[in-house]
Amino acid sequence: MDKDLLFKYNIPGPRYTSYPTVPYWQKTPPDPLRWTEMVRETFHISNAAEGISVYIHLPFCESLCTYCGCNTRITTNHAVESRYVQAVLAEWNMYLQRFGGVKPVIRELHLGGGTPTFFSPENLAVLVNGILQHAEVPSQHSFGFEAHPGNTTGAHLQTLYDLGFRRISIGVQDFNPIVLALINRHQTYEQVCDLTRQAREIGYTSVNFDIVYGLPQQKTCYMMQTMLRVIQLRPDRIAFYSYAHVPWIKPGQRSYTENDLPDAEKKMAIYETGRNALELAGYHDIGMDHFARSTDPLYEAQQTGTLHRNFMGYTERSTRLLIGLGASAISDTWSGFSQNEKKVEDYYRRIAEGMLPAFRGHELTGEDLVLRRRILQLMTRFETSWRNTGETCDGLYAALERLSEMEEDGLLEITPYCLKVTEKGRPFVRNVCMAFDARLWKDLPQTTLFSQTI
Repeated sequence: MDKDLLFKYNIPGPRYTSYPTVPYWQKTPPDPLRWTEMVRETFHISNAAEGISVYIHLPFCESLCTYCGCNTRITTNHAVESRYVQAVLAEWNMYLQRFGGVKPVIRELHLGGGTPTFFSPENLAVLVNGILQHAEVPSQHSFGFEAHPGNTTGAHLQTLYDLGFRRISIGVQDFNPIVLALINRHQTYEQVCDLTRQAREIGYTSVNFDIVYGLPQQKTCYMMQTMLRVIQLRPDRIAFYSYAHVPWIKPGQRSYTENDLPDAEKKMAIYETGRNALELAGYHDIGMDHFARSTDPLYEAQQTGTLHRNFMGYTERSTRLLIGLGASAISDTWSGFSQNEKKVEDYYRRIAEGMLPAFRGHELTGEDLVLRRRILQLMTRFETSWRNTGETCDGLYAALERLSEMEEDGLLEITPYCLKVTEKGRPFVRNVCMAFDARLWKDLPQTTLFSQTI
């Protein structure tokens, strides 16, 4: 990669799991009545045709992985499981009431965390059965969960498989013991190997590995060793993403300093080492930070244009309604967002009051919706197009002006009604999306809000 381009474009920027990004949401959550209207409207428009997605956030972990930017609660007290499961099911029942007696068609279901496998197989069965009891599951569905190699058992795998799960995402991060010790991640290659083997023997059809570049004390030789082991295990898809150093948000990251992190040039060398290894092994770049084998549904979705991106990451198909359950989970009606209380105690209190536990959200404007489509297309197709007046706005034209320099640098091509990111420009797709972020440009942050784009 051109070092000059690296230093030029390696700036703080959002990851665009949503637009507008969370820091630019309106100051107060949508009015509860208005949020109910938005949910009902989207549900009745889209449920029969495309179904809905459900994300359940399970925040508990037995130990803190210091690199992690997720909302977590550290405890070794597993007595917390039952209460949390009952609270999530109570929240789900509130949404069922808002669906007006119509059964939701759950197309996608994802258990994230935290550590979902902190919960016993028995409690996970109570949770999932409680969600599915008053719902329909189509034959073409996608159920997945995040698994820690250190505590995921054969009973976890079999229980969730019997409930319809076929996708598992294994948190590998790195195989180097020096790096793992620094980020307080306790697992071995043998555990990852055994978990992958067991999942496939049971019948899981999609195995994902999470790999992180830019971790403390990480080196290119470490990444090459990690990727050689990854390739031997042949996961179907790989999330190969940049470590986000945000110690002002996640104090656990203060257990090491910026001096422990690879600088921008070394970090990009680590990335290129990993990326080249994956491409030589037959993996395809299907979207920001994600690679898949040609036999994986994510690759097929990218090729056919059905690939979607939301708060659960990349998915094979789009549903307009995403219901987020649990502390800090985010729901999406396409025209609006609502995020639950982050603290578990606050979440419990709101549920006990019989209220949906939102503490912030955003209702999109007409311009927001136009720009959201542009950014989503860039994230899933590396291109975006517009022809009708309903697909344009002042923010679009302002973005095209901002992108002239990136076009000169060969990172993208702009033709009438269309923008395409070049192969050279793919590592900079976050920067391209930033040009469309009208809210960011109207109110540039005075302090650091985001991690580096590269």
